[in-house]
Amino acid sequence: MVALIHLLASLAGITCVTRAIPTAGNKSGAVSVSTVTPLGLAQGALDVDGANRFAVRYAKAARWAPSTIVTEWELPNGSDDPTALPLQCPQIRVNASTYSEDCLSMILYVPVNVVAGSGVPTFVWIHGGSFDSGSATLPGLDGSKLANATQSIVAVIQYRLGALGLLAPDGSTNLAVKDTINAIKFLSQVVPSFGGDATMITLAGQSSGAGMIRTLLATPSASSLFRSAILQSDPMNYGFLSVKTQALLQSTFNDLVSCNASDTACQMALTLDKILDAQVTLENEAMNLDASTGIAEPLRPVKDGQLVTTPLDSTAPFPTVSKPLLFTNVKNESTPTIYGLLLPGPDPIPAAFFEPVCEASLGVNRTDIVMNSSFYPVDPNGDARVPLQLLGTDYIWRCPTWTLARTWVAHGGSVFVGMFTVGATDPSNLDVPFCLESGVICHRDDIQIVFGTVPNPTAEQAALTKDVQARYKMFLRTGSPNAPGLEPWPAATTTTIPARELGVQTSATGVDPVGACSPSFWGAAVQYDYQFFNI
Repeated sequence: MVALIHLLASLAGITCVTRAIPTAGNKSGAVSVSTVTPLGLAQGALDVDGANRFAVRYAKAARWAPSTIVTEWELPNGSDDPTALPLQCPQIRVNASTYSEDCLSMILYVPVNVVAGSGVPTFVWIHGGSFDSGSATLPGLDGSKLANATQSIVAVIQYRLGALGLLAPDGSTNLAVKDTINAIKFLSQVVPSFGGDATMITLAGQSSGAGMIRTLLATPSASSLFRSAILQSDPMNYGFLSVKTQALLQSTFNDLVSCNASDTACQMALTLDKILDAQVTLENEAMNLDASTGIAEPLRPVKDGQLVTTPLDSTAPFPTVSKPLLFTNVKNESTPTIYGLLLPGPDPIPAAFFEPVCEASLGVNRTDIVMNSSFYPVDPNGDARVPLQLLGTDYIWRCPTWTLARTWVAHGGSVFVGMFTVGATDPSNLDVPFCLESGVICHRDDIQIVFGTVPNPTAEQAALTKDVQARYKMFLRTGSPNAPGLEPWPAATTTTIPARELGVQTSATGVDPVGACSPSFWGAAVQYDYQFFNI
């Protein structure tokens, strides 16, 4: 009888809802839901926040082999429990019981009133984590409230991380990028069954997730798979790796695991611990091997000339573009790096440290220009970390974002730029005291605002969530974040970046001040890393 009900429901284009029978893997008695797709019956559950949630494996891959899209609907990790969430991809700093190499999965969140034929957009979230950590189940990434607020399908995806996604011993490049492409192709097949329009897919992501989207924007074969994109806190300063740098990292990794490029048996016999230990060693030594790897993302996508064909920056001819983009940053992007990683501790760092720390990242020539500018004043009696976090935010995140915005517009696309001046402290920032100070918005502190998952939000946070979700709802449909009843958000031009402040208005105009992000300073007087290293 249940099978007949599902068949009739699929013919009518609706989602079936039944009461789940509590089992050992589903003790909550959650409401189960199902939808017929071209790949078979999709089984899911009603999320506690009010959307139908479907976890699914979208592709399979042997170790260091290209992934292939599944041909039938499968729950992640061989599970028979539709309420179970997927295991993470292998990574350090988490319990080994939480990850598996069988990790090419995603979670779909579908508003309960959206049915086949609705033609709603799909919002695809690509998580951050420096390409070596993160998952679809990170805190704050429950997509139910965002799906309901935007009346869209929200898909949160996973892709292979670190050495397993970016260091195939045989020299194959960009496996993680190809995983992401397969995730989008999978969605194109199935979202119509859930009420989605496969031509209305918007990619969105934060940090390296945004970097992954930038990679796809530089990949001609991926262009037809999505219509628009939202890039939050992309560290654009780094650029893609060069083939030469990738080959050096690859050779070093092969030596660390004691497997040559053609010894498949050796590669398959490696334990995950051995692979992850070698990855950590390589990441720690990467800047000594090749300074272009940078301090934060030494393993990242490669401009291989085949899949990724352009650096998408000012070092090479820029392609003609048309997609609408939305770029955002947060007010204090680099604070976790400066206060938590490089110079931790409760005591102020003497002002004299500013210059040598700059030199360690920028070199002498670029540091001299910074020191002689008016943009990063150093208080002789103050904490050197104050100007350093301003410098890091501009150098790695804000200014290269503005540079790409101008260039994108000059070559045919449209861009809206924003700056979060209100946030919600991400769990990863709880150990960085400066991130807990009033008015400080650290890297990742925008995520729970966007998803509407702030625990006990303040009135300010709730208002910003409502505003941002309304703007994203419009952007998914029209390519513009402007909506009736909201303050106007002007698009960027080739010369002007009206970066809308998202939250508390800290300037008279509600637009983030240009400061050092003038075209004559960062990218000109002081080169970005991708220019400096010609990558």
